[in-house]
Amino acid sequence: MTLHDWIDELCDALDIETEVDEGLVLDLARDAAHNVERPAAPITTYLLGYAAALHQAGPARLEQLAGAATALAEGWDRQAGDDDPDDLDVDEVEDVDGVEEVVDADERLVDAD
Repeated sequence: MTLHDWIDELCDALDIETEVDEGLVLDLARDAAHNVERPAAPITTYLLGYAAALHQAGPARLEQLAGAATALAEGWDRQAGDDDPDDLDVDEVEDVDGVEEVVDADERLVDAD
């Protein structure tokens, strides 16, 4: 089953008929997840859908709404010390279960050079 099949089936289940710009929605979800925090992705896309329905947005207006949300996400001032795994340092990673072996293996590769 493809993403497009899923969307078709979901629209049937929700009793709606609409065209979905998957790329636009996925890009917005990615921007919210990376610039705000991961749970912001589904909430942001939900609110985009809500705004689109409220404004009876066609494709051009939907792009404007998504652009406004993306701009907000990209400019979001992240607080220091959040729990984004991309921001973890090696000492933090070593404390995670099952990762010590990976860190040790990487250290052996560095020592071999």
